[in-house]
Amino acid sequence: MVMTMALKQPANTDSAETVGLKALAFLAADEDELSRFLALSGLDIADIRERAGDAGFLAAVIDHVLSSDALLTAFCEGEGLIPKDVHLASHKLGGA
Repeated sequence: MVMTMALKQPANTDSAETVGLKALAFLAADEDELSRFLALSGLDIADIRERAGDAGFLAAVIDHVLSSDALLTAFCEGEGLIPKDVHLASHKLGGA
């Protein structure tokens, strides 16, 4: 049984950024998925290091996770989140 921890609604900026950083770590842990994100975004590893604290960048990372049901499900299961948490975090950071 997987327990989920829902964010307070609406998500505050700090918790939204935490979700974004967790999403970035999630992508970085999977070489294929990180390569896909880099190819789609046109970024490289140096760009990621430089922009990891930027809310707009974190929104883009979250939006990438949201672009695939399988990716979103794996991320949520790994972090004990529900998809609504991820959507709220994206919205709070200015994502799609």
